[in-house]
Order: sequence, then C-alpha cells, then structure tokens
Amino acid sequence: GLRLFRSSRPTKLHSVSTPSFCVIAQGSKEVFLANESYQYDPAHYLLYTAELPILVQITDASPEQPYLSLSLDLDSVLVGSVLVEAGQPSRRRHADVRAINVSALDGDLLDAVVRLVRLLDTPSEARFMAPLITREIIYRLLKGEQSDRLRHLATVGGNTHRIVRAIERFRDELDQPLRIDDVAQELGMSVSSFHHHFKAVTAMSPLQFQKQLRLQEARRLMLGEQLDAASAG
Repeated sequence: GLRLFRSSRPTKLHSVSTPSFCVIAQGSKEVFLANESYQYDPAHYLLYTAELPILVQITDASPEQPYLSLSLDLDSVLVGSVLVEAGQPSRRRHADVRAINVSALDGDLLDAVVRLVRLLDTPSEARFMAPLITREIIYRLLKGEQSDRLRHLATVGGNTHRIVRAIERFRDELDQPLRIDDVAQELGMSVSSFHHHFKAVTAMSPLQFQKQLRLQEARRLMLGEQLDAASAG
C-alpha cells in the first residue's frame, strides 16, 4: 500500500523497516542501521528490501515547512511479475547487497510518483490506475542503479534469499530462544557463511540483529500499550 507521512518538527523514531520505496516531498531524513547512516531529501529516494531494525531521524521540519513523505510497499510477487513482463527474469545467484540504500530520484520516476499521489483525489480512477502506476514505478526502479537490490525481493535460492528467510524467522519467533547454529543448519549454510552473508545484507551480526528486534518490540509495547519496562521484558 501507499502511506503518507507528515511531521511539523524534527523527530526520532525506532522502527523496523519493511520492503518499500520511500520519497520525500519536503524536508530531510536520516536513517541509521547499526553503524551506518543514510541521508535523503526530495532529490533522492530510499529503498528497503528486507525488514531491518532502524533508527529514523527527521532532520528538517517545522510548522511552516513540515516534513512530507510517502512510502510504497514492495511485494516480492509483484516485483517478480514486473521482472518477467519486462523480459528481465530474476537471476538465481548474484552478490549479496545491503538491504537499504539511497539513490538520486530522476524525472521519470518522480513523474510516476506524482501521478500515483494525485490518484488520492480520484478514488474511482485509482482502482484502475494505481496498480498500473505501481508497476511502472517498480519497472523504473529495476532500470535504475538499485536494480540488483530490488531483484533480491524476487530471487528464490541463493544466499540472500536464505538471509531473508532467517530475518523472517527472527521476527516470527521473537520471544523464542534461537540458536544461530540451528538456524544456519536449517538454511543449509555453515555458521561462518551464515554470519558473513547476514552481515553483508543487514550490516550487523545475527545476534545483534535479534537483540535490536527485541529492543524495538519492547519500545513498541511500552509506547503503544503503555506497559512498563518490567512487563515488556
């Protein structure tokens, strides 16, 4: 789906990303993943291709000029469909790519984003046009410099696909004790290979990743449900 965001002041927020395409209309933002940071503004877009525990900081916002942005969810099946229709079938094996990055927003991609947002004013047209424009956006992303990153969403097999499966398991079994050795074995990987490829995609070790997910969940419980730290633990 398409989500719109607005903030009238600089803000910090702990979150877990989902595969998505993010564009800023006004203001600027910095995203922190482990020891890395990614800054973007209206001239750039950000792409996530996996669930990642992140810290988001809106750096430029005021009541007079609020921060405005949008996020478009990216579905792996849809990405695969566009790949096939465009004559660019997904490759089984390619190098690991970090599941987040920022690139320049070109005119054709921006034009498609603007047309998608304008459909919010015409719901009757949106039912027909929104899926078409969403496919166009994915197509243009696949033609751009983040093509290999986006292809990971549609790739079955290969090490990156295994890492995404591990991320999903960490998320789904957040309150369960998981041994990294067991996860690696179930994915058909050695422990050293699992650590190497996991860090290449997420910028952190499996244990660090698991810890960050649990911290994010604790924050969500305390803020969203007004639970104290003891009950959240």
